[in-house]
Amino acid sequence: IDIVLSMDVSVSMLAEDFRPNRMEASKVIAEDFVTNRPNDRIGVVAFSGESMTMCPLTTDQGAVINQLRSLKDGMLSDGTAIGMGLATAVSSLRNSESKSKVVILLTDGVNNAGVVSPTTAAEIAHTFGIRVYTIGVGKRGKAKSPVARTAGNQYIYDYIDVEIDEQLLADIATITGGKYFRAENESKLREIYAEIDRMEKNIVKVMEYHNKPDKYWWLVAAGSMIFVLEWLLKWLYYRQIP
Repeated sequence: IDIVLSMDVSVSMLAEDFRPNRMEASKVIAEDFVTNRPNDRIGVVAFSGESMTMCPLTTDQGAVINQLRSLKDGMLSDGTAIGMGLATAVSSLRNSESKSKVVILLTDGVNNAGVVSPTTAAEIAHTFGIRVYTIGVGKRGKAKSPVARTAGNQYIYDYIDVEIDEQLLADIATITGGKYFRAENESKLREIYAEIDRMEKNIVKVMEYHNKPDKYWWLVAAGSMIFVLEWLLKWLYYRQIP
């Protein structure tokens, strides 16, 4: 399986409804997911107001984990460009010949930046046979979130409404044959990654079953060859009888 983890790194991911915050909790849980899939190629995309490939598809788990750990707020312009985050992930997978191509897109917000609309990116993903699992992270109600910076570049926090465009994330998943999940805390997020892990393993098993050659045709072919050889030997034998 080829998998791209597309991770929101906008400032809102520093909200403290997860411990220590959404971003750090998401990185740790994604790292565990990577560790449990040693045979897959995995890549990493970061997005906020723009997007960037942090790690191309690779089986080098160390490289993937290092890039996950390097994700932080401020590394890209602020905002939430969900369409760009998905489009960049799709670009990483477009030439993949894997039986299963997957994007796991994690965000805590509403699309408000970028030149590619999320639904357009989803349609492109569908064209390339890429499934997209979308995850909305954040509790329901209000969460302690960064709202400003001090002169010393420290964040000021306040409790603000959590706004996640769940309908959009569900639409992306539907268009691509994936699934949308809502994670309101760390334990739920861990359960979601575990479910995606199980779902992908089952999908590959089904694909392998349907693509597996029917063993019985070998028996039929072997039987036919024996019959033909037996007939040929008899024919040659009787041709030699004076």
